[in-house]
Amino acid sequence: MARVVERNVRALLERRAEEERAKTRSERIADGFTRFAGSMPFVYMHLAIFGSWILANTGWIPGLPKFDPSFVILAMVASVEAIFISTFVLISQNRMAELADKRADLDLQVSLLAEHEITRTLALVAAMAEKMGIEDAVDPELDELSRDVHPNRVMDSIEKNAQYFARHGGPRLP
Repeated sequence: MARVVERNVRALLERRAEEERAKTRSERIADGFTRFAGSMPFVYMHLAIFGSWILANTGWIPGLPKFDPSFVILAMVASVEAIFISTFVLISQNRMAELADKRADLDLQVSLLAEHEITRTLALVAAMAEKMGIEDAVDPELDELSRDVHPNRVMDSIEKNAQYFARHGGPRLP
């Protein structure tokens, strides 16, 4: 089992490295800026810059002229910076959402494959048990479990129940 786990971990790490290499220059810039904007050095830098700006323009630092006494320039700089930071964060989030969608698709495919394999295995075991004359082999639940699940039917059922829940404030009872 350890070899299988190691192989899977290695495959995941290799895939992440491929995805990292496949980033465009713009995505790398956006990710780097987003990473920096979400760090404490970014906060400290802003405390120093904005703090000095405010102190200088309120007269707390003697000998320095008040270059923005109404703080209009400071407000403009902060607004423009907020626009750019928001844009970089959105670019990074969009890329991360796309990767999450791909991983969710992979999860679904693996789950469907596992469900199919389990269904086939259950059908074989039930047939063997019936041939061997084991009483539990004739169980209506086993018959139902040994049938393939159709993903579209499951998704339709989820949507119908979600709509019912939204309209009626609770689950539909059987």
